[in-house]
Amino acid sequence: MKDNSHKRHMAKAITWRIIGTLDTIILSWVISGNPWIGLKIGISEVATKMILYYIHERLWFKINIPSSNKRHVLKTISWRTVGSLDTFILAWIISGNPITGIKIGTAEVLTKMIFYYLHERLWYLFDYGLEKNYRIKR
Repeated sequence: MKDNSHKRHMAKAITWRIIGTLDTIILSWVISGNPWIGLKIGISEVATKMILYYIHERLWFKINIPSSNKRHVLKTISWRTVGSLDTFILAWIISGNPITGIKIGTAEVLTKMIFYYLHERLWYLFDYGLEKNYRIKR
């Protein structure tokens, strides 16, 4: 059978990036007090996060943990670690201030974990890009 999981992971990466970028722009703007810094950080993350998210999805696809809340929580924590580190580095470089980078990276931990968990739960409801009955096997 043909493996369409790449389509699924690309679609998930795109939908998550839209949500994540909007969250980053707003948080970065509020924390830095500068809408342009927020916009620059958010736009910069589009490329880095899409690549990192796709790799993260591929790795988790190969991990044999049955689909459950436990899997979604573990996946949320691992993604947030990667994502926050990326945000911290980009915010530091763009703002020129490591403290601003730390504040933005730390602030988004909570918001992004909540949004990511909800994103995972919603995607779990759809079989797009999966072989028939794959969800039951996971």
